[in-house]
Amino acid sequence: MPADLAVIGLGPLGLPLAQAAVAAGVRTLGYRFGPDSGSLTAAELRRMLARGFRPTTSPDELGKVRTAVICAPVTGAADGGLDLTGLTTAARTLAARLRPYTTVILESPVHPGTTEGLLRHLLEEGSGLTAGRDFHLAYSPSRVDPGSRTWTPANTPTVVGGLTPACTESAIAFYSRITDRVVRARGLREAETVQLLETNFRHVNIALVNEMAALCHDLGVDLWDVIRCAETKPFGFHAFRPGPGVGGHGLPRDLTAPAPGQAGPALRMVDLARRVNADMPRYVARRAAALLNEHGKSARGARILLLGVTYKPDLDDVRRSPAEEIAVQLGELGAQVAFHDPYVGEWRVRDRSVPRADSVLEAAANADLTILLQQHRAYDLQSLSVKAQLLLDTRGATPTGAAHRL
Repeated sequence: MPADLAVIGLGPLGLPLAQAAVAAGVRTLGYRFGPDSGSLTAAELRRMLARGFRPTTSPDELGKVRTAVICAPVTGAADGGLDLTGLTTAARTLAARLRPYTTVILESPVHPGTTEGLLRHLLEEGSGLTAGRDFHLAYSPSRVDPGSRTWTPANTPTVVGGLTPACTESAIAFYSRITDRVVRARGLREAETVQLLETNFRHVNIALVNEMAALCHDLGVDLWDVIRCAETKPFGFHAFRPGPGVGGHGLPRDLTAPAPGQAGPALRMVDLARRVNADMPRYVARRAAALLNEHGKSARGARILLLGVTYKPDLDDVRRSPAEEIAVQLGELGAQVAFHDPYVGEWRVRDRSVPRADSVLEAAANADLTILLQQHRAYDLQSLSVKAQLLLDTRGATPTGAAHRL
């Protein structure tokens, strides 16, 4: 039976969309290609297959659907821009099989203007069809919150902007099948820029609170108590909390500059935020060395245990996790680094395997310093604060007074 939907790219954006679609009764084809990195448990895959999900690596299947959503991986390029190789490959693959009246939607994070420029050109060139006349073209910024039990594609409002009003309506009709609310953007560029604003809003505010963490430490002020009090203000304030750095697939450098060939200034505040957040792993290493020194120990030769090396709690995703740079910095100081993470069985940093501790509490008791990098629910933080010789909490998750906080 033909599928209604093809999700092109089964990574961190496409896989949740495919799950939401099949849960809503939409027959879904999942096209996996290139460096997709999404993963499913055996039980999740069985449920999806039972509901009409068909994974495939055959591009010919893409010509049999009514809606195609491109969730290709987009990563940072060496020059600070975007690497659109995955998007280009996905577009060309689809274009060669694109049929009239198909609705094509892009969800990958891109510069404003990419859908109407690059994607439209590739689809029209490869298919001989005209966007807005022969097929619908739209953009919807992905709002996936990996690991969240509160916000899912079904209850998170979806923003949609199309090349033409008819394109917008066609995309709205699709998303209305899987989500409670669809928000109409004025056009493609407005929808693309929603992604820009949402991503950078988060990173700018994280940078601010990370700088506040360093300032409050120098002043002897409890930042966590400051945040607790500040978030009682019912207007004009949204609480963010500091951490050892940022990670995952939504980094600010991905969208700070204009698309190639387009005029326009870069976002200077976002670039500064990126640099502030990028320095946090080095700051954590410096704090670790200072704590050891205060307790009569040197970082050189010290046994340091890193707890939680994924970029988000209760996930197995280590992409761009700040834990990697923290391990590098501590290694350069001469420390002996080990790790524990309930979701990571093996962890390599710069092609070198990092020893994994089997027992969290036993390892913390034997380590000169334990650093909590991610507050997985599996961790008993009360017991950890008792067992650890010295504990640095970068998340503010341990009981007040039980550990040194960032």
